[in-house]
Amino acid sequence: MNSTQNNPKKISFSLALAAIAFAFFALVLLNNLVFNKARIDLTEGNIYSISDGTHQVLEQIDEPINLYFFFSNKATEGLTSLRNYASRVQSLLEEYELYSDGKVKLHIIDPEPFSEAEDKAAEMGLTAAPISAIGESVYLGLAATNSLDDTEIIAFFDPSQERQLEYEISKLIHRLSNPEPVKVSVLTSLAIEGGMNPNPMAMQMGQPQQTPAWASFMQLQQLYDVEVLANDAETIPSDTKVLVLIHPKELTDAQLFAIDQYVLAGGKALVFVDPAAESDSQAPGMMGMPSPSSSDLNQLFTAWGVEYDASQILLDAAKGLEIRMPNGMPGRHIGYIGLTQENVNSDDIVTASLSSINGASMGSIAHSENATTNFEPIFSSSEYANFTSSQTYMMAARNPDMLSDGFNPLGEPQVIAARISGTVKSAFDQLPEGIELDEDTEWLKETNDLQVMLVADTDVLTDSFWVQVSNFFGQQVLQPFANNGDFLINAVDNLGGSSALMSIRGRGQYQRPFDVVEQLTVEAEAKFREQEQRLQAQLQETENQLSQLQSSQQDGGQLVLTPEQEAAVDEFVAKKLAIRKELREVRHQLDKDIETLGTWLKVLNIAIFPLLLTFALAFVARQVRKNMMAQMQR
Repeated sequence: MNSTQNNPKKISFSLALAAIAFAFFALVLLNNLVFNKARIDLTEGNIYSISDGTHQVLEQIDEPINLYFFFSNKATEGLTSLRNYASRVQSLLEEYELYSDGKVKLHIIDPEPFSEAEDKAAEMGLTAAPISAIGESVYLGLAATNSLDDTEIIAFFDPSQERQLEYEISKLIHRLSNPEPVKVSVLTSLAIEGGMNPNPMAMQMGQPQQTPAWASFMQLQQLYDVEVLANDAETIPSDTKVLVLIHPKELTDAQLFAIDQYVLAGGKALVFVDPAAESDSQAPGMMGMPSPSSSDLNQLFTAWGVEYDASQILLDAAKGLEIRMPNGMPGRHIGYIGLTQENVNSDDIVTASLSSINGASMGSIAHSENATTNFEPIFSSSEYANFTSSQTYMMAARNPDMLSDGFNPLGEPQVIAARISGTVKSAFDQLPEGIELDEDTEWLKETNDLQVMLVADTDVLTDSFWVQVSNFFGQQVLQPFANNGDFLINAVDNLGGSSALMSIRGRGQYQRPFDVVEQLTVEAEAKFREQEQRLQAQLQETENQLSQLQSSQQDGGQLVLTPEQEAAVDEFVAKKLAIRKELREVRHQLDKDIETLGTWLKVLNIAIFPLLLTFALAFVARQVRKNMMAQMQR
């Protein structure tokens, strides 16, 4: 007779093992069917999860969208960094597909050379990046289509722009879900469309000049449905998605009321004001120089919780641009400000990828103490900034060096551009004179979703500060040297999207630094630099001594050293060798400390953690076996 049949303990043990195996497979199946969307992201900033804003964008999809992710998988063997980045992009795209309830379909394509897939990638407008001198190139881009065969692309995923990855993908999907072009209404007192030069002096001299349209305005026209409103317009078109105000001078109460009601109704606004617009030369000023004028939104700023002094011009000693001065010589103008990457908000999707913004006679804005709104700076000056009056600024037009005389920095950055959002009440307690609302029009008194972007400079939009425009066979060619145009487009893009899209911010860092290693490196390098500086000082002293010795040469040109001088040189050479040896020791100790830390990390990862896990599993198995044996003995 079979021993197993006579041994109930063995039968029970076998049944228990079978039950455990069955339970394991049942749990795996349950997980795949029920918990397939469950995720736990323990990274700082949840970098492997899509944001709430993206979830809302996906919920707003009405018709299916196909995503075609082109990545040259085979061609990038050996390019570890690029492959890791492509893997993160693909992982994020899979999240979009997973949470779209079937509305987003992801296709992963390897466009091998001379294949139909490569032809399709090129046909859809993707860019191949060269990786060798012999013409090899790779694709890492995204093309997307909707049911109307509209196509949107990300030509190439730039690893340096990884923080904007989620926003760019969500924006692409939002555009396909809302294919109608964004309506942008522009109200301005400046000649952004081009035309005859309005300068009265030029008109009096009988030399009116034809000025071209601004490059920034032409960019808007290429990307959006743009309508320029009349200067005295008292209504804003109902289909306006983004209202752009550029140097709004002397607006009437009726115009201010129209803007007030527009933003209270959920309209988005991009506002450019200026204490002294360089491009607004309507009236002659002192000594025959054009006199720039200021712009303001008066009580609207007060209602929005914004402080702005239209008579004060920002100067920045650290960010002044070098220009050709009136005397023809180059010089630094601290009223012409060139902002760099350190001055922009890297967490705001509009400015995260920008590295250069130029402007002139800028103003500054601040958040009121009792404001109910949120105030998020977009870009600011350096801490070496201060203010001057517009009158003083104009007096220095022929001699900008005057602005630097007696200049004392404030010691803290001044905000030049900011987002204004949140809860706000109407700027009007009563209807402006002459305004009557019909029965179908509601007088809005407040909103909890104000969305305004405010910039205290209009010169950022003029060609001379960011782009060189040339004529090539009758076509205007733009050659940007700053990111002013990118800022304008990014801002309109962001405001023209849904509130969900606007809520998406830059993602966290994927590559986490080893903080302890970096600290060791910083400390050792500081010591290394100190030693190096001491050596350089010694070398300089020796060179000076040798120069003196050379000046005391004999007529034959031979260098004659006294025994004392020879001893001094020998002593210095020995000292120099000793210092160099010490420098090597410092560098060696730095490497040794880092290697020791690395060794301990390897021990923890390779040995200790697995051993702890093994002991834990062994303990659990022992307890399970002990409990099973106890049950079988009953």
